[in-house]
Amino acid sequence: MEILLAAGIPSAITAFCFWIIERKIQNRAEQDKAERMKRQKELDEKEKSRVDLQFAMLKALDGSLALSEATAKAVQRIPDAKCNGDMHSALEYEQRTKHDMEDFLSMKSIQSTLRK
Repeated sequence: MEILLAAGIPSAITAFCFWIIERKIQNRAEQDKAERMKRQKELDEKEKSRVDLQFAMLKALDGSLALSEATAKAVQRIPDAKCNGDMHSALEYEQRTKHDMEDFLSMKSIQSTLRK
């Protein structure tokens, strides 16, 4: 009986110590998980803000292109305005750029849709 008691007490103390260590490891793992989720949420918010900013900039660029195209066409229709070749080439360049941008955005939209 004394042998069992002598062997049981150190085993119980060791098991209790391991239980305490295991609890600390589990608590630390839960804290790490919570911190990772918080960081991921912050990164997701930053990414959404970046996407929103890029969308706003793209819309502003599209508006600028539309305005410059309309202005160039209006100036060309004025009988007294003497448009040189620069106006015509600038308008052609603007139209090519606008179509290239639309093609690029369409391609990226399709690629994004296919990845999901």
